[in-house]
Amino acid sequence: MTHLSRLLMSLALCLAAQSGSGAGAHRVPESMDAAAFDRAGGPEVLTIHHLPVPVPKADEVLIEVAAAGVSVWEADMRAHLAVRSAPFILGGEGAGTIVALGPEVHGFKLGDAVYGVTGIGFYAQYVKVRADRIAHVPRSLDLKQASILAISGLSALQGIEDVLQLHAGQTLIVHGAAGGVGTLAIQMAKHRGVRVLATATTDEGMALARRLGADAVVNGRSGDIVAAAKAFAPQGVDAVLGLAGGEPLERCIDALRTGVGRVAYLYGLEPLPRPRSGMTMTLYSFTGGTAQLERLNREVLAAKIRVPVAAEYPLGEAAAAHRRLEAGHLLGKIALIARPSTP
Repeated sequence: MTHLSRLLMSLALCLAAQSGSGAGAHRVPESMDAAAFDRAGGPEVLTIHHLPVPVPKADEVLIEVAAAGVSVWEADMRAHLAVRSAPFILGGEGAGTIVALGPEVHGFKLGDAVYGVTGIGFYAQYVKVRADRIAHVPRSLDLKQASILAISGLSALQGIEDVLQLHAGQTLIVHGAAGGVGTLAIQMAKHRGVRVLATATTDEGMALARRLGADAVVNGRSGDIVAAAKAFAPQGVDAVLGLAGGEPLERCIDALRTGVGRVAYLYGLEPLPRPRSGMTMTLYSFTGGTAQLERLNREVLAAKIRVPVAAEYPLGEAAAAHRRLEAGHLLGKIALIARPSTP
């Protein structure tokens, strides 16, 4: 891109950002900081790069990022992705403020606080996102909480409501309840009148599950899941939401009611549970988009959802955030806080 083209692009972005309400106008800079990597490797490959601010297309918005969620599959991408176009910016979800938008965008305006999902890009001070992949931040949450809501919230809601189809009076084991999805799934299940047995691998995780409403808890690594499930539901459990794999998940599945038990487990779970006869076992992945996020917003407000932030790191410490991610035993999810420079 020539210097003249760069100046024209910057001018267009500034005009777009300033064409809304005068008091809320935001001048978009030409460049930004992003936590990105040029080659696959350990957390240390995530470093700050100074890059051009992306230019939104006609159906996109430009978001000044407040924070981004840090997800387990991003560590896998960082470790194994063959980078073809360096640098590669991670960040599948996040939240921030709209500072520019394309002419085909409707339902949003400059200054709106939004959150959403995209393939990559939220590990930066600015990101462009298609307008049909974002929603307004629920009024009960701040931007940091919203930054870690989309993927975990949609995974929990769609697992509880669409896959397992749980309703009042039924029983559920949330296996791996202290993480991003599990902490939200407990609350959503309880909002529907479902009784919840939660598993976690630390005392802190079990205590968090209780605070969020779990009726019973058991240590998924050292505890007797079979005995806990028998005491919780003597006739068998109706459903299992599997958020961690291995033998403890198999023991959770063993506790299901014969003939009517249902299991939901997320895409990417390893190892996968072995097939069983007489029960429904569903591998699923969340579905994104504005309509689903607005549905999630209604759930957040109706159920008075709390979104636990396990830890927060500034953008410049993305490598430290990934080291903490890989250490495991998170209570909730990590937020990577962007620090926008003054234009």
